[in-house]
Amino acid sequence: MTHPYETLPEDRFWRSAVADRDALDIAGLWKPKLRITRKDRIVTAGSCFAQHFARALVARGYRWTDFEPGPSGLTPALKHDYHYGTFSFRTGNIYTPRMLRQWLTWALTPTPTPEEVWEQDGRFYDPFRPGVEPGGFASAAELQASRLDTLAAIRRGLKEARVFVFTLGLTESWRDRETRAEYAVCPGTIAGTFDTERHEFVNHGYDALLADMKSVLKLMWRVNRKLNILLTVSPVPLTATASDQHVLTATVHSKSLLRAVASTLVQGQARVDYFPSYEIITHPAYHGQFYAPNLRSVLPEGVDHVMKTFFQDQAARFEAIPAAPPTAEPPDINLQTAAGDDPDPPEMSEAEELRCEEEILAAFAPDVRNG
Repeated sequence: MTHPYETLPEDRFWRSAVADRDALDIAGLWKPKLRITRKDRIVTAGSCFAQHFARALVARGYRWTDFEPGPSGLTPALKHDYHYGTFSFRTGNIYTPRMLRQWLTWALTPTPTPEEVWEQDGRFYDPFRPGVEPGGFASAAELQASRLDTLAAIRRGLKEARVFVFTLGLTESWRDRETRAEYAVCPGTIAGTFDTERHEFVNHGYDALLADMKSVLKLMWRVNRKLNILLTVSPVPLTATASDQHVLTATVHSKSLLRAVASTLVQGQARVDYFPSYEIITHPAYHGQFYAPNLRSVLPEGVDHVMKTFFQDQAARFEAIPAAPPTAEPPDINLQTAAGDDPDPPEMSEAEELRCEEEILAAFAPDVRNG
């Protein structure tokens, strides 16, 4: 051997691994550290894309579990509307590491939750998950009781799960200047009143993001030392940015930081892994074929290819039999709930993605076509 490159496998070279292949035949993108089986209880949280991930797991017979399935009397459609079965807990979308840290701190330590509520037209909205209750809660007491149910579900889920899948979504957020509590969305968009004296924009940097995720790991492992964490980065671009950047460059900035944090955690922690769903959807090698015409929503074909890669790479690494392909009509994720309740409605349409709090920001965009 005259130099190290002579003995490298073909997937280490761009031409043989990417350029000379059909994009759908690119293989071996993931070298998984952790084996995930159908017996492992899996919980999911994070940004909108995590909803697709959970659904695809269940479609292939994996044990995704809903620890907050909701009242048994609700119809599947109402459960869907009230955000039951979207994630393993009724937190709504958790976009940033700081938001995840907040939820885990409230659930796993004596730290009390903030008393702040948003009142609008006689209804009450939770600042940390304003979209989960359509039309708001009837009272602040009902809101607080519902939040306690979610915190209890988080505690139980983290204690009983074997795998926690978290999709990192954003670095941008809004918070209370005094309490430093981070909101799920800018006050005044879904509910609440924006106050320049009280509310401030923050775009978390690498150090802050990493510190938050390290705190998250400590909190989770304190209650479950066997818990494995699988990180992904959402391939969904920002709907809008409050930074001084163009939304395209703001998206690249945000996703790059989150991707770098994920790599650092994987390198430093034996029980943390990263799956490249972000790369599969966004990389130029795939020619944007997995995006809808709005260049933001991920098509079902994209989700299917992501999950096909997931299961193939698991099988290749652990010499397992590949997971069965999804059924023609994928089972709804609530089929695998902790309580065995009725299934959720079918997979989200583009319109239904408005249930993601961040997507609400699109309503405030100027219509350049009529400008």
